Amino acid sequence: MTPNQIDLVQGSWRQVLPVAETAALMFYDRLFFLDPSLRALFRSDMTEQRRKVMAMITFAVNGLTRLEQLVPMVQDLGRRHAAYGVRPEHYYTVGAALLWTLQQGLGDSFTPAVREAWTAAYGVLANTMRGAAELAA
Repeated sequence: MTPNQIDLVQGSWRQVLPVAETAALMFYDRLFFLDPSLRALFRSDMTEQRRKVMAMITFAVNGLTRLEQLVPMVQDLGRRHAAYGVRPEHYYTVGAALLWTLQQGLGDSFTPAVREAWTAAYGVLANTMRGAAELAA
């Protein structure tokens, strides 16, 4: 990721934070719309799960400038997700749901450059998680 892409991701995420609860609802609604079978992976309270996903995204977005600190935590997250039953192809669905949510929430602020920056950021994170999960298997 370029420094400009990191700035775009972090700046656009700051716009999402005031409506984080709504964004999380939209994200999971879209995720389960795209792949209803994923609902079975979530056995716990969805209110808590929505809080966790927003906290994790915030942590990751803030950590983009400190990848050496972020990567080990993302790798651990990937290993845990594999244990929960997350398969490599699920990462594509999650990415699609995330980008859709950002587009809906940011509206005109979700420019092609912002989309590209988020796509790059998600790619780094998802590939890191998948790689760690594959090594753990």
